[in-house]
Parts: sequence; structure tokens; C-alpha cells
Amino acid sequence: MKKLKLGNSSLEVGEISLGCMRMHAVSKEDARNVIENAMEEGIDLFDHADIYGGGKSEEAFADAIDMNPSIREKMILQTKCGIRKGFFDFSKEHILESVDNSLKRLKTDYIDILLLHRPDALVEPEEVAEAFTKLKESGKVCHFGISNQNPMQIELLKKYVKQDLIINQLQFSLMHTPMIDAGVNVNMQNDPATVRDGSLIEYSRLNDMTIQAWSPFQYGMIKGPFVGNEQFPEVNEKLQELAEEKGVTDSAIAIAWILRHPAKIQPVVGTMTPQRLSDIAKASQVELTREEWYELYRTAGNELP
Repeated sequence: MKKLKLGNSSLEVGEISLGCMRMHAVSKEDARNVIENAMEEGIDLFDHADIYGGGKSEEAFADAIDMNPSIREKMILQTKCGIRKGFFDFSKEHILESVDNSLKRLKTDYIDILLLHRPDALVEPEEVAEAFTKLKESGKVCHFGISNQNPMQIELLKKYVKQDLIINQLQFSLMHTPMIDAGVNVNMQNDPATVRDGSLIEYSRLNDMTIQAWSPFQYGMIKGPFVGNEQFPEVNEKLQELAEEKGVTDSAIAIAWILRHPAKIQPVVGTMTPQRLSDIAKASQVELTREEWYELYRTAGNELP
């Protein structure tokens, strides 16, 4: 699998990562199989969050592989914090407590990357800065980032936080493209021209921040998968056509579409099926032409001005 560099850090990882949200729902043997298969395919970044399975997904991950130092050093562990029942919380106290709990569940001494999950409207960036510094100096967290935040929210944090923010995790797929639509429809009087996110793709490229695409097979606000969905015949027909032409699956083409963007976006795939993960991993070897990329974009229901 091809590698990509995360932000301006020294971390180089497989360009596709594995999301572990559903790991608590599978058996220990199945969890171990999918983790081992991921690493064999070159997928070495594993994405967690304190809320996934109420913490049980982190526990299931560590138990599945009998976490130990020799295994730990071969992978990049990323987790997120900030979502609580009914509210969001970026307080210093919660960030520190959440990390300590994740360390226990993952049976490790350090987290490679900590992301702040959904934006906290009551964020006090000075507290975030204090928490990050304490976590960095103690060796509990090596790198930091955010999730679902716009450029001005990021700039507010950067005013106080000493550490680089290397990742922004955002919903993005062939059927969820507001980050693309606004840039294509500049100066147009149509709905896609509306800039809803503050030009996140351009901001990320200018600031050397890696975008991680969550739900890369979903349409709408996690309404369901679009691949193989009869509601979207045109895009699926094109996905299948390209899949047959390039000798991969339609899911691999959907991921290759994300990888083709020069922003070097890292998809976070959440399958717990080893064979499906292997099929998806082949996207790293697929080269879509500019014409193919735009044709997929159009068949997904987007009109070019």
C-alpha cells in the first residue's frame, strides 16, 4: 500500500486506515482477523474514539491482539474525545480523563494521535492548550488533531495550542461532497455554490493538515451505503464499469476516487470483514484519470457549471 505523511509530522502511514467503531460488536477471533489482515495489507493506522461502543471497541481491539509492546510498535493508534451524552466537552478535565481511560482500555502507555471530536460550542482554548501540553510532556499523546471543525475553529485553537494540529477528520465520500461542490461552483447562484465549511480542503492544503474521510461509503448524514444501492443506479453503473475495467471491486473504486484528490485525503473504512478490507485496500493501486474522476462526480448527481 502507498504511504502518506500525516500533516507536517514525521508519521508516514498507509493511505487507507481502519475505523474501529464496530469492533465491540464482533467476536474476539473476528476482531483479531480483521486487525491482522489490515496490517498485512499495509493498513497501520487504527482509528478509535472513547464513545465507540461506550469504550468497549477500544477494549475489544486490545484484547483481540493480546496487546504487547512488540505489537504496539507496529501500529499507529488514534483516538478521539469530546462527545458526551447530550453535550460536547473540551474541558481540560475531560480531555485528561478521557485519555487516561483510553490508555487503560487499549492497554498501552501512549496514544499516537488524539483528536478532539465534535466541536464544543463552550470550548475554552486555554484549557485545551493546558491539556495538550500536559499530555505531550507526560508522553501519553504524541500528536494532536481535530474532527469536524471549520477553519476559524481551528485558528482559535491554534492561537493557544503549542502543538501542531496534523489531522481534521471530516465526513466525505463520492456521495457527500460539499467540500468539493463549493469550489467547483464558485460565483454561481445555485445551492452547491454555498460555502458551508469555510473552504476546508483549500485551508487544509495551505496549512499542511491531513483530512481523514469518515463514512467514505455513506450518503447524506450517514443515511446508508450508496455502493450497490438501487437508489443510485447511475453512479453504481459507473462504479461497476470502472471496477471491471481495473480488476477491483466497486468499493475500491469509491475509495480510489477519494485517494485521487491531490489533497491526499486518508479514507477511514470501518468494515469488520477481512476479505472486504482486502478488496478495498486494492484502491491504493488504482489510478483514476481526471476524466474518470469527473465522470464519477457527475454520475453521483453533480452538475458542472
